[in-house]
Amino acid sequence: MPDDILAIDTVVNPLTPEIAAARPSWSGDFHTGTFRNADRVRAGYTKEETLAMMDEAGIGRAFLVAAKIGQLGLVGSHHLDPARVADLVQWRPERFSGMLGLDPTQGMQGVRELRRWVREHGFIGAHGYPHWFELPPDHARWYPFYAECCELGVPIQLQVGQSLVYEPRRPLRSVGRPIALDAVACDFPELKLVGIHIGIPWHDEMIAMAWKHSNVFIVADAHAPKHWPASFVRYIDSYGQDKVMFGTDFPVLFFKRMRDEVAALGLRPGPMRKFLRDNAMRVYGIKE
Repeated sequence: MPDDILAIDTVVNPLTPEIAAARPSWSGDFHTGTFRNADRVRAGYTKEETLAMMDEAGIGRAFLVAAKIGQLGLVGSHHLDPARVADLVQWRPERFSGMLGLDPTQGMQGVRELRRWVREHGFIGAHGYPHWFELPPDHARWYPFYAECCELGVPIQLQVGQSLVYEPRRPLRSVGRPIALDAVACDFPELKLVGIHIGIPWHDEMIAMAWKHSNVFIVADAHAPKHWPASFVRYIDSYGQDKVMFGTDFPVLFFKRMRDEVAALGLRPGPMRKFLRDNAMRVYGIKE
């Protein structure tokens, strides 16, 4: 295991006890049921405990997502107050960076919010869940946010691939086929467009998008590395070594488990370092 590499985790859902208490009721059942995490995840982890887990796993920096889960007022939806993320970033700015979640139904109000949190609070990018709104990445309602990300010079990360059933009373369609990024990358060639969650089961389609477009990247999170498709592992270790970044989607997967399973993949030293750290520093503009 390359212990000398302090990894950058590009997708982390902060889960302090205060944040955990504010999340919708389905959240605890989802993490303990679907992903079989210990019941402790329902209560959350203090910021000190989170940092200790990162230290144990060799995670030098985490991108904390102020997620917008669905349109407010609908069953199961929840928006995390970006101020909670900003407080954690202010506490340890050398360890945490903020990412603003997007709600495409908010229109220009949401665009202005993105502008404010990037310019005034130093957030480094935007984050979106297309399936929670049943609006694919190439839907027009996302386009004002893409334009603003270009103006701000920050990346946007979007979940691609199959979505699951989170709130049983409101199952949602899987709208994140990676091919939907094709039109976006063509229309916004200067946009740093990041597909998170690998794109499974359409991972080869996601690879094709990253291969075609110089501005499209992939985050390998939310799926345990021991289950990653062989074509995806080969991509990280070969012609895609400048295109893929490390992530956990904590608390879906925990830091130490991800580092251990990534180490077991047998990646070459050069691609391993790019995957764990260097690519994220370049794409997100992180300074040493």
